[in-house]
Formats: sequence, structure tokens, C-alpha cells
Amino acid sequence: SISLRAPNETTGSIPFQYWQHHPEKLIFQACDYKAYSMPFGGKYGPILKPVPHPQCSWSEMIKYLGSMLIKELRGTESTQDACSKMRKSTEQMKKVPTIILTVSYKGVKFMDAANKTIIAEHEIRNISCAAQDPEDLSTFAYITKDLKSNLHYCHVFMPL
Repeated sequence: SISLRAPNETTGSIPFQYWQHHPEKLIFQACDYKAYSMPFGGKYGPILKPVPHPQCSWSEMIKYLGSMLIKELRGTESTQDACSKMRKSTEQMKKVPTIILTVSYKGVKFMDAANKTIIAEHEIRNISCAAQDPEDLSTFAYITKDLKSNLHYCHVFMPL
């Protein structure tokens, strides 16, 4: 059993009446957010809007630019470097794989959009950082640790 503090005891920066969900719903039930592209060609990156869904996750069809080995983990700097390199290396490619990216409180999963086979699943505890490409805010990535090799990889995505 989890004991929840009153909302006015948890934060002083945002009054409780402006919260989108009650604390009990966030912990014991599910809240979903769906990614939507901003106007102006995604200049400002994706925005999240709450949507009703019982499984507490959101999915989006996007392009998977690939993964890159991170030799020296430097947080968002490593992630942004990988974003930039992967985006530039795939600019000339005629076809970039389309995947379905699902994000939940458990982690991130992506699967092939054509045949629905799972490409990768990463638990939230193995994701060290996520960031947008500073040159193209619609491109984003996250770094995860491979449990078998103990190496870090950055996975890079961009909207369709």
C-alpha cells in the first residue's frame, strides 16, 4: 500500500487545480499521451497531449535512423552528437525504416511497421538520457545500456 501526500504538500510551483491528472490516477491507473507534430514542419518538435487509453502508453509511426555505439557517455551531449551524425548519414538514403515507437512507464519498444515484429525493447531503468537534435528539433534519440555487452547505444528517430 502506498501512502500519498496531499497535492499541496508535493509541489509549490504548480497549483493542484492546474494538474491534468490526480496523483492516484498517475500511480494506480493509467494516463496516455499521444505525440503530435507542431506546425511549421515540426520546427518545435513533437508535443504531447493526453488521450484516454487503458495501457498507459503512446505509440507513433516514425522513421528509425539507426543506432550508434556511444564510446564515452556524456549525457545529452552524447545524445545530440549521435542525433546529428545519424541524421546527416541518412539524408541521402532513399528509404529509411518506418517503425512504431511505443513509450510507457515500463520503457520504450519499437517494432517494424510493416510486419509488426519487435525490433527492440528497453526498460526505463536502462535508458540513461534522451534529447533532441539541436539542429533539427523533430529528430530525437535516447541512450540505453546493452545488458549483455555492457555498452551504451544511442537510438535515433525522426517523424515521417
